[in-house]
Amino acid sequence: MKTNNILKISVLSLLVTLCAPLFSQIQTFQWQGVQRQYLVRAPLQTDKSTIPVMFFLHGWTDNITHVDNEFHFQQVADELGWTVVIPQALDQGSGTMWNAGLNASDIDDSGFLMALLDSLAEPYQLNLDSVFFTGFSMGGFMTHRMAIEHGDRITACAPVSGLITHSMANQTPVAPVRMLHIHGTADPVVGYSGTSQYFGNLGIGVSAILDYWKNANGCAIDPIIDTFPDRKNDGLRFVRYTYEGDTELQHIKVIGGNHTWYHSEDQFDIGYLTEIHKFFVGNDGGNVNVGESEQSEFRLWPNPTSGQISFETTNATDIKVIDLQGRCVAMYSLRPGINSIDLGNLPIGLYFIKETRSGIVRKVMVRK
Repeated sequence: MKTNNILKISVLSLLVTLCAPLFSQIQTFQWQGVQRQYLVRAPLQTDKSTIPVMFFLHGWTDNITHVDNEFHFQQVADELGWTVVIPQALDQGSGTMWNAGLNASDIDDSGFLMALLDSLAEPYQLNLDSVFFTGFSMGGFMTHRMAIEHGDRITACAPVSGLITHSMANQTPVAPVRMLHIHGTADPVVGYSGTSQYFGNLGIGVSAILDYWKNANGCAIDPIIDTFPDRKNDGLRFVRYTYEGDTELQHIKVIGGNHTWYHSEDQFDIGYLTEIHKFFVGNDGGNVNVGESEQSEFRLWPNPTSGQISFETTNATDIKVIDLQGRCVAMYSLRPGINSIDLGNLPIGLYFIKETRSGIVRKVMVRK
């Protein structure tokens, strides 16, 4: 009997030891007298002195464990070399829900998220000049709120299937912020027009959202429009609207798109997270090579271009031209000084120019 008890205690101790790392992954942060939960997925290896950080805000009734499993955020962190923070919304009686201005609430989620960012900066070596927010559904609503209230500290935002609530639409953003809004035209839960089939009017529609951010960001009225290649039999069409200006605004309109985060590029023409990351790092918006811009000056013009484009670099280097599917469509060697190349043989559309020596990425639009 005593041997069995010792065996049980030993097995129990072993299980506790093995499970402790799993449970310890969920961390807590006290805010407004409440212990708030969050997960951090940091890259296992990095040669950067400071690391870009992306917050992912989950949807209504969802939780951090579920989205972490669904998105495989540790793999994302390792592949991008970014730290991913997944905070937990509080249960407000009808499930976990961010205070995005939809209902009367005294929960200061906006303050909580910025305080959490500050608390993680030193232990995770975060680069506070490369802070990004994205989120789905109610998390998309909250991403808009963060952009409106904290755009002076956030580099870029990408809300997915989330609107700006009427109360937030009455506020003036504290600063321009690079914005990518993704939304499906057939979304019954958070309607493209702002009305839900289930919950009524939730906020201003996508057209009004674009007008809101065009005004805030000093963007052109008319967009550059490019359609993603229809490679998959997914019944969807993905169209990008780019509004150029002082601070860039983009919209990916998912024609036929439902209230869904489209993950896999094996099944769909695009993967949302891939496009969000491209937007974050494009146009210097998310220069993940911190400090290298001081070592390597790299400029290009004109942009947009009808084909001929000039590059200026302080050092000899190579560049890759990458299309929206992530394929390298051309490579060039540049000498120190000003170089000229012709991209006129490429189809009209958006491309990424990557300097291979430093990893700096620029975005260029090819027109005819």
